[in-house]
Amino acid sequence: MSCIFCKIIAGEIPSTKLFEDDQFIAIKDLHPQAAVHVLVIPKKHVVSLDEAFPSDGSGDTEFIGKLMATGTRVARERGLLPGGFRSVINTGAGGGQSVFHLHLHILGGGSMSGKFG
Repeated sequence: MSCIFCKIIAGEIPSTKLFEDDQFIAIKDLHPQAAVHVLVIPKKHVVSLDEAFPSDGSGDTEFIGKLMATGTRVARERGLLPGGFRSVINTGAGGGQSVFHLHLHILGGGSMSGKFG
């Protein structure tokens, strides 16, 4: 197994877990881009949104919905609501994905103004 997130999930690499259930873990990002930067990672290895929703039209919308719900829960637990937070999923190298295991970035704890607002 060469996936760093799979190794974190398996307990082979230490991490600061902020949340865990049967489907997801949430950890602090080692290189935060905001005052609060959490990664919500599915325990099931899925490479990206492209793999989660293939071109044949199939896909697991319930799974992705649970990922987003977990991200919102973690944001709330980290004190980002009701103020606000940014949620980001990078897909593919051209979209900024550097770890090829689907994960959701939760960012907040300050003004999140920028080109995506």
